[in-house]
Amino acid sequence: MPDYPDIDAPETRPLKAYAFDPSAGKLLGNEMTMNIRYEALEPGPVVKISDQIERQGDAVAVIDYDGANKTYYQPVDLEDPRILIRGGLDPTESDPRFHQQMVYGVVTETIQHFETALGRRIHWRRADPKEGAPPGRNPDHIWTLNLYPHAFIGRNAFYSPRAHGILFGYFRAEKENVGRNIPGQTVFTCLSHDIIVHETTHAIVDGMRKYFTERTNPDVVAFHEALADLAALFRHFTHGEVLRDTIHRTGGALYRYQLKPEVEVSAYDDYANSPDPAKRVLSSQFARRNPLVEIAQQYGEATGKERALRSALGSKPNSDDIKKISEPHLRGSILVAAVFDAYFTIYQKRTADLWRIFRAGGGDDNPTDVPAPLADRLCDEATRLAEQFFQICVRALDYCPPVDITFGAYLRALITADFDLRPRDEVGIRDALIQCFRLRGIYPEGVGAFSEGAIAWPSAKHLHLPLVPGLMFGDPNGLTREEKDATGDALRQYLQSEDVRRKLGFELDVPIRVTSFHPLFRIAADGGPRTDMVVEMVQTRQIPLQPGVPEFGTMALRGGATLLIQQPRATEPEAKHNEATIRYVISKHLKDPDTSADRADRQRRFAESLGLAEGQGDERFQIDFAMVHGA
Repeated sequence: MPDYPDIDAPETRPLKAYAFDPSAGKLLGNEMTMNIRYEALEPGPVVKISDQIERQGDAVAVIDYDGANKTYYQPVDLEDPRILIRGGLDPTESDPRFHQQMVYGVVTETIQHFETALGRRIHWRRADPKEGAPPGRNPDHIWTLNLYPHAFIGRNAFYSPRAHGILFGYFRAEKENVGRNIPGQTVFTCLSHDIIVHETTHAIVDGMRKYFTERTNPDVVAFHEALADLAALFRHFTHGEVLRDTIHRTGGALYRYQLKPEVEVSAYDDYANSPDPAKRVLSSQFARRNPLVEIAQQYGEATGKERALRSALGSKPNSDDIKKISEPHLRGSILVAAVFDAYFTIYQKRTADLWRIFRAGGGDDNPTDVPAPLADRLCDEATRLAEQFFQICVRALDYCPPVDITFGAYLRALITADFDLRPRDEVGIRDALIQCFRLRGIYPEGVGAFSEGAIAWPSAKHLHLPLVPGLMFGDPNGLTREEKDATGDALRQYLQSEDVRRKLGFELDVPIRVTSFHPLFRIAADGGPRTDMVVEMVQTRQIPLQPGVPEFGTMALRGGATLLIQQPRATEPEAKHNEATIRYVISKHLKDPDTSADRADRQRRFAESLGLAEGQGDERFQIDFAMVHGA
């Protein structure tokens, strides 16, 4: 192809995909076009690796090897002019090249949404240093996330750090009760938008939080499942045609499980009063389930569930469930339902004035059809609010302690993350989250009252910490290798002070590891730019699995703190320009009476309940997503 050095590369690349999955057909925008960021691609597609990968974010590569048939499928070349001019291949279940295109497109789109919410580039997992490995090039590091659209035959798809990627399975549908599938047809998990977003979220979170995959309590695995479901569900509210149709067919009540039939039953029909739905004569007279609040419909129906895999409102308000349910997906559904309960509560508040205007003009209290102008406004509010909730959920990851994640700690992070960027909460999002979590028995640890002020993490001002010199904040593209080295040295030097370690809450006799640090570039409440750095510091102590019985071996007990450090603004005195202020210290330390009376005993009991006490090495405490999703 000719080279035109004076013409810039395009900013976006249009690619076609399913908004839900193939079973939704072509109606209502299921065949959609995504505008993802433009990247130079090799056939696969494979993102070309740059020498500046540390600054540009990590790469993805589609490797279409069919493990069951032991064959490689022809890789799609998205740079081919015939494909470029069409905006990508048309959606189809029969062409592996479209499968490759969809996986690449949805994964890239998901990465973009996370990066927008976080205010920084995301990176894949970095493993612990190993002896003999070159600096920064540990063979267990993931620099490129490999995507395998047809990895195996099975009802599963999962993120695997060992495989450095995401493996998608395919399988035959059941013979009966398969919904909109053909009995026995092949179902590809790589064609489910929900499943791709779900698995990509696992990879992103694992890259952000090194120790969030250690099973230290019942919430850990459930938290991963819940956050991945939230990421997939909030994407539904960006699909305009489906959203507008759902508004029409629910009378604006988006939280309803079922949509009203397209054709209403007439009172003159001889079966109108019959309770037997089999007496309906038209398919359009049947109600169907709300696609916005359900996840992976084709997968769920193909496996004989007669419904989608999970629902946004699958757990009713009940403070007892959290005490009884331990299965990760069911437990995670409690967190998902709490967040969506808050979402729909605020949606109703934000649209109340629109309904008042509608009723003042003679509209019904329970309309059977929503006028188009009102539907458009409701659609705009639902989409805008979904994006806001998604950003709060993602940003909260930077306000969590670095170890031993719990639902209660995540609630504190949600409230703090939103307050930090929007001190004024005019609509009441934070209060809605607090009340919806409370109704489901999710309580934050270490707080004295169920109020916003008590739940939000306190400012670090009361710690009287000295300023941090020598930090390099770089630019939105990330830090160069030299800037990373200088910043790491500055943080370690800062921790040399015994007074600093004590004020941060660390044990003085246990080494502190700076496990990660990332600059954040966001817009503050006053509309101006604000640059922070989120830093993870962790201490580890090996403790006996059975006190007094050394032959049972040991397990790692970790504590640590997440620091939010603000770069001085250019208007501040020049003398402080290179000295940054610690704004938050979010901790869960080895000895911390505010968070747990005895974390060591709790983790021991949990390890024993899962059989993790047997065996050697810390690997047995890691989440195995293949087993979790195959359960």
